Amino acid sequence: MSNENQLSVEKRVRVGKGPVRDVRAEGFVPGIYYDAKGENIPVKVREVPLTKLYEKVGKAHVFTLKIESEGQIAEKPVFIWQISRHAYKKQIMHVDFYGVDLNKPIRVMVPVNVTGKAPGLILGGVVQIFRDKIELECLPLEIPETVTVDVSSMNINDTVHISSLPLPQGVKAVYGDDNFAVVGVVPPASETEAEAGAGEAAPAAGA
Repeated sequence: MSNENQLSVEKRVRVGKGPVRDVRAEGFVPGIYYDAKGENIPVKVREVPLTKLYEKVGKAHVFTLKIESEGQIAEKPVFIWQISRHAYKKQIMHVDFYGVDLNKPIRVMVPVNVTGKAPGLILGGVVQIFRDKIELECLPLEIPETVTVDVSSMNINDTVHISSLPLPQGVKAVYGDDNFAVVGVVPPASETEAEAGAGEAAPAAGA
């Protein structure tokens, strides 16, 4: 793995509510490393480097977790599975890391990013993102930062469905039989409201 994204943690020997409070009092965030093989390692990590890394990789990108224990360091490819915060403070209260096999595909949610200016905007249309995240399946190191949709050729009532998204080689969208719309250019609100009003009035006219 690339050494660009790394996070150092220490293995926790003592577990339970009391020791967890002590960990937080020392300026650490308690956490747990899990993996599909059933390994479960309690750890602690400084909040500042954890926060900086989380802002960079989020929950969808793999990095190297360096677990220090008894003078030894074990490096694990992981992503952040869950972060728990204080009810009304920004403080991170707990973090879960999930270990991955770099040779096996995983499923993750990746944000949708829209680029370009749709011609439909000139006619008053509005670009609407129906899904701001989509589920992808690929190898851990092939997870894209975003799924980019170029709307430069889209007119009013044009849509991009998940089956037609441009994805890197080796990356596929997960959607089953539901080929849902991801991004579209919808008519102006006034036009939509007028059509809805006409539809509502039609039954009365024929009564």
